[in-house]
Amino acid sequence: MDNPIDKKLAQQIVATVKDVCGQNVNFIDHTGIIYASTDEKRIGSFHEIGKQAAEKGEMLEADTDSQFAGTQKGVNLPIFHNGSLVAVIGISGPPDQVRKYAYLAERITVLLIRERELNTFSRTQAEKMHYVIHSLINRENLSRAYLLDTLEHFKISRNGRYRLLQIHIHSGRSPMNTAEAEQKIQRLFTRTDITLYTFNFPSEYLAVADSRRFPVISPILEEFAVSQKGLLKIAVGKSCPIFQLSESGHTGTAAMKSIASSDIRHYAVFDDLTLELVLASVDEGCRAEYLRKTLDALDAEDISLLSAYFEEDMSLGHTSSRLFLHKNTLQYKLDRIYKKCGLNPRRFRDATVLYLALKLS
Repeated sequence: MDNPIDKKLAQQIVATVKDVCGQNVNFIDHTGIIYASTDEKRIGSFHEIGKQAAEKGEMLEADTDSQFAGTQKGVNLPIFHNGSLVAVIGISGPPDQVRKYAYLAERITVLLIRERELNTFSRTQAEKMHYVIHSLINRENLSRAYLLDTLEHFKISRNGRYRLLQIHIHSGRSPMNTAEAEQKIQRLFTRTDITLYTFNFPSEYLAVADSRRFPVISPILEEFAVSQKGLLKIAVGKSCPIFQLSESGHTGTAAMKSIASSDIRHYAVFDDLTLELVLASVDEGCRAEYLRKTLDALDAEDISLLSAYFEEDMSLGHTSSRLFLHKNTLQYKLDRIYKKCGLNPRRFRDATVLYLALKLS
């Protein structure tokens, strides 16, 4: 018999019930063997009335000690789940006094079994979603029958077009904030009717959104990303047939790169990208050489200042207000950058070179 209540959990249950009734409590299997008890020396011993209760499928009581082999005065109640015997719960003591505690133990046991089943179901669902999404975006071999069945289960049309959403949680946040963000993301999926999603450890969600509904949910996604105050960023790939979801994944990655280093942009859709499309095609060797010629001489403070300067459209006034700097101080810092790297951020051509470098970095 495959018992859904293992020895460890059964031991926790008998200890809990004893705390309530003050009597010794046993869990007895279908063969009459006690496998959990508040009286440790009885574990592994034979309990005759417990075996009889299991065989008859009804509660049996003993009014005196030694009325049955290995049995003390008390009640023995079989516990069933989905028509199958789980165990017999035995409670020592006068039957009239302890009978109610046997029913309490039965309720606790059944509730715990149901909770375990729900947890198993949820875990199975999460594993199924993770497997299917990664199989689609990695173009792995997958049983078509299984895939179609799973897509139907999550209300994904085999003939529909979908977008892959990438949600990156800022890894520098505390575990508490990260957990809070995950709860908010789950509610976001419910609000937008997104049924197929998965979590990539340690800080990324992937979700499949119906392209037909995207014009409706896009403003919701953007509002959500902005409202999290830098806790996360959301990028969306282009619309593709479900079996070409990998293409939406690649384009979504390009969209995420376009906002990764920005302090003010938290949401990007591939369809809206322009310059970023060109930058995404630059190979790593050229990228490294370009950065060496432009940004190598600058430190983190210089890079941060340039990012703010370009995000404020090279406006000295707006950049000064954003960074809480006097205009003269800002101009001094920009001149210092010019001296360090040989590129003048206040001259259009040089500014363009530096802007592209920041986008490539």
